[in-house]
Amino acid sequence: MSANFTMIPCAMAGVEAVQAESDRSFPRHFHEQFGIGVIEAGAQKSLSGRGVVEAGPGHTITVNPGEVHDGKPYGGDRRAWRMLYIDPSLVSATLADLSEGKISYGEFSSPALRDTFAASCFRNLFNSMTGQGDGMEREQQLLTLLAQLIVLPVASTDAFSDAKSVMLQAREMMDDDPARDLSLADLSEATSMSRFQFLRAFSRATGLTPHAYLVQRRVQLARKLIASGTSLTDAAGLAGFADQSHMTRHFIRAFGISPGIYAANVRKI
Repeated sequence: MSANFTMIPCAMAGVEAVQAESDRSFPRHFHEQFGIGVIEAGAQKSLSGRGVVEAGPGHTITVNPGEVHDGKPYGGDRRAWRMLYIDPSLVSATLADLSEGKISYGEFSSPALRDTFAASCFRNLFNSMTGQGDGMEREQQLLTLLAQLIVLPVASTDAFSDAKSVMLQAREMMDDDPARDLSLADLSEATSMSRFQFLRAFSRATGLTPHAYLVQRRVQLARKLIASGTSLTDAAGLAGFADQSHMTRHFIRAFGISPGIYAANVRKI
């Protein structure tokens, strides 16, 4: 199996551009950013928080922050795609513009859709973000694309269920300090569940075991540290990994590239 991932410098802060071609299958993982992309060749199948997804050439694909998903080639050996990963703060500011300041959060409702206008908007935005455009043009294109794809929430009086609130509490413990040496007993005690009850409930609510979720949070933290200039060895320790090789193994599984390649690319931006 092989993978060719290229990070392309972006002209707008808070946006990462990736061009990829791969026959690899990726395990369940998530991103902290909103992801928007287009399949340019081949096809893929993935299991997302919104069900099983099949996407082929021309399909626009999306993923929400924290949404657990995987991916594998479908109907062939390889697929090629381009993605933009956008920080939630940038999306929130854009949605505030779209809603005249009333709403700052929304989400993608369609993990894959055949929409020639959306695909065209994405390709224009990708080209503009990677150098072929000016600041105003990029802002206009981002507004246009998000307006096409993001669904704004409808006001509701329904409260979260107790189970969801409990899972949110456990997730926050891991989110606040991913490097902390947490045990299953620590998390189950905080949620007033037995270890088995907690393990089953968390897995059902998130699609990941608590340990897998914590590893994903550590990978995300390592990515931020590396992008800020922290050495790979220090990033591994600060993110809670046993050593650099431990971090590297999980980093490649999550992002398809090694921490060293990521560092070399992101520090050019």
